[in-house]
Amino acid sequence: MQLTHFTDLGLRVLMYLSHKDRQEPVTISEIASKFSISRNHLVKVVHFLAQKGWIITTRGKGGGMALAQDVKSYRLGSIIRTLEGGDALIDCAAPPCVLRGNCQLKSLLDEALRVFYTTLDQYTLQDAVGGQTQEAIIMLHQSGFIDSAKFKHLP
Repeated sequence: MQLTHFTDLGLRVLMYLSHKDRQEPVTISEIASKFSISRNHLVKVVHFLAQKGWIITTRGKGGGMALAQDVKSYRLGSIIRTLEGGDALIDCAAPPCVLRGNCQLKSLLDEALRVFYTTLDQYTLQDAVGGQTQEAIIMLHQSGFIDSAKFKHLP
């Protein structure tokens, strides 16, 4: 299983916005630059995050975005489930599978997916951005450069 690019970008935005010690607003262009990702894709992700009420956006000069809630209130399972669209891992109906109705695979995969999300629901955005991740996010905000020598276990 691999998360979609949309989910990956959504998580990166939320993680980047978790840094609180900052005076100026965070912009889409800034995040696109810091993570070397397409601004066009990021616009769609930010729009979706705002529609869900996870971030607050302000347009115009001096505008930007911020988390709408405290980092402790964002459940990772819920976020990922929503960003992924909540779809099953396989769709036996399209294209129609000849084993449909006589196969155990779909129910096993559905159970595994439920366990995956249940496990992630035990963690918050705060859990994801703690420790060295938090230090890396601070470095991104300050300079846009992460010293990989400082984080030996990171690629």
